[in-house]
Amino acid sequence: MNRWHQNGIRIALEAKSLQNGIIFDVKQYAIHDGPGIRTTVFLKGCPLHCHWCHNPEGIQMKPQINYQRQRCIGCGECLDACPEKALSLTDAGITTEQQRCRSCGLCAEACPSEARERIGRILSSEQLLELVKKDIPFYEASGGGVTFSGGEPLRQAEFLIECLKLCAGNGIHCAVDTSGFAAPEVLERVARETRLFLYDLKIMDSKKHERFTGKSNQQILANLKYLARSNVPVVIRMPLIPGINDDQENIDLLARFIRTLPKTYHVHILPYHEGQENKYRRLNMVLQTKNIPMPDPKALFRVKNRMENLGLRVQIGG
Repeated sequence: MNRWHQNGIRIALEAKSLQNGIIFDVKQYAIHDGPGIRTTVFLKGCPLHCHWCHNPEGIQMKPQINYQRQRCIGCGECLDACPEKALSLTDAGITTEQQRCRSCGLCAEACPSEARERIGRILSSEQLLELVKKDIPFYEASGGGVTFSGGEPLRQAEFLIECLKLCAGNGIHCAVDTSGFAAPEVLERVARETRLFLYDLKIMDSKKHERFTGKSNQQILANLKYLARSNVPVVIRMPLIPGINDDQENIDLLARFIRTLPKTYHVHILPYHEGQENKYRRLNMVLQTKNIPMPDPKALFRVKNRMENLGLRVQIGG
């Protein structure tokens, strides 16, 4: 059995375990993902395909290869290491035949210049706990904790729940940053172990939501209504995407929906920021909507003032 097949079997078995998950990043000292100083854990896999997604490496559940052309020295070591012969050396650098590539990571291991990187690693819930426990002094000093983000963390619900339980057992505050797109029973189970939800609302019109994210928003809205009837704190976050969801109709519909909920919620407006196009290129993925401008300060305050006039408590930023 060759090395790639051994790796593939190992990944498949580990991913089926209820206590193992696949993550693509762990960010320490985060200050915009909940209260205090936090560690943000980014889980792979997302059911939505938002046209403006800032974390394309979180969309697919499987590992991916990140290729940085400027680092490549053209040595060909990765070509020899690839068991599927999916790589070619061209004038544009290393090209990948995606249908043959299995993201086994052997090319990245062989690359002497670190031009190739495997995005996505398997961790057990216990291994992740050991990582975040190192930052407990920062949590205690600032009222912080751990935030599970993505991708969509609810896609790996069993792993997420196990991590939440382990963190709670060690006195660590846990937040879940979610799009809200999940089966109701999944959300209910996660909610029992979560101290705070950071809940995204993007587009209120269901057809428009499906056009720009690939999914209807009906389950998202229903799940938020469920959380509003529970005792779990929720912060509603609106990523403001110029030309997509910053029109007055969407702002008004969003504000009025929030006003129908049985609790009063803070709304955080998250300004769209550029820079993800290089990520898509390095991952050999397609950014569906390009040249979106960053919202100017006047537009941000216009939206904030409009929501406040409709009775909401609003701040700009996380």
